[in-house]
Amino acid sequence: MTDTIFALSSGQPPAGIAVIRISGPQAGPVLQALAGRLPAPRKARFARLRDGAGETLDDALVLWLPGPTTATGDDIAELHLHGGRAVVRAVEAMLGTFAGLRKAEAGEFTRRAFANGRIDLAEAEGLADLLAAETDLQRRAALAMVGGALSRQVDAWRDRLLTLAARVEAILDFADEDDVAALPPDFAMQVNQLSGEIGEWLARPHAEALKEGYRVVLAGPPNAGKSTLFNALVESEAAITSPVAGTTRDVILRPVAIGGIAFTFVDTAGLREDGDSNDAIELIGIDRARDELERADLVLWLGPESEGPQDAWEIDARADDVSRETKRTPHHRVSAVTGEGMAELKQALIAVAQTAMPRAGDAALNARQHSLLADVQAALDAVAHVPDPLLQAENLRLARMAFDRLVGRATTEDMLDALFGQFCIGK
Repeated sequence: MTDTIFALSSGQPPAGIAVIRISGPQAGPVLQALAGRLPAPRKARFARLRDGAGETLDDALVLWLPGPTTATGDDIAELHLHGGRAVVRAVEAMLGTFAGLRKAEAGEFTRRAFANGRIDLAEAEGLADLLAAETDLQRRAALAMVGGALSRQVDAWRDRLLTLAARVEAILDFADEDDVAALPPDFAMQVNQLSGEIGEWLARPHAEALKEGYRVVLAGPPNAGKSTLFNALVESEAAITSPVAGTTRDVILRPVAIGGIAFTFVDTAGLREDGDSNDAIELIGIDRARDELERADLVLWLGPESEGPQDAWEIDARADDVSRETKRTPHHRVSAVTGEGMAELKQALIAVAQTAMPRAGDAALNARQHSLLADVQAALDAVAHVPDPLLQAENLRLARMAFDRLVGRATTEDMLDALFGQFCIGK
């Protein structure tokens, strides 16, 4: 962390403006060497950047941001250049000639912010989600995490946990003193209340639902209109359609956003009874289709009424075909050809997906965070059910350690490498 790093922090050129960020102890001297002087802190100034021979590299806006109150906690200089490829190459080449300067690795700016205490691990994970956000719901959930919603809650829980632990430690240290010989009457109630609050967070929809999308599987026998409806839902010719039964042999997945919510639509091979096909490829496709039914958040059943999976939506497809066998009580009657009922089906999908997604603006737990909070709750539940103060103290210690791992007070380098390796260079 003692090196000074630099990287292009804006999009790849050509662009209107290209921003190169420099972070580390040499940021100030490098900026002074390029611009001829160090500008006033936190005020954008025009500067003519020159190379070692005095030749002009670019006319730019420069910013000098002395640490530690910066994004990374280090001194930072920013060069706002004209966004041509040649300009960026020339400035980067010049930066590479300074002693102690090197190009940043993926996620290294954010990792420095974490190491310098500018953000914690939960906020860093939120930033990674924000960079990957493709829907408004994903953006809002990530912003809540970046803004410290979970971190503040964990800090408040941890403070209460430490108070509980102090009471148990007092019993262990001063058991012979009459005024601390027993836990206060409301101790168990406070433990249970803390466990209950954590349980409410654990009951929330997971962040993975935001990333992967609400999974909707179209299923039914061959030639039921699954692929035609699939194409209409994803608004592209993703699946081959044909009047020949069994055209779809494999699973086809398409992620799509509808109404600001991420969906994954899955088209599957037509389901037949065992023994109704001798085609080995088709049988593999049928097995994969059945696997998808197990993974689905919702199944749209286009087969005979009441023969689909439990809780599947009965879809009366091909509403434009008067010769079809109609369903008596379908959830939706649609025609992918004429568009009849399609808007209503999409609105219904949005409504049901919203119930499985985190509410707009709520922080959503990822799998790692959920697992650690579950460890905290398990330790608290153990505290409430064991009378031995030694065991109570140990379980409270385990709960505190899980809280510390959640926000990064205690973690491993391998885990940090995996997290920050997801970031782009320059972030």
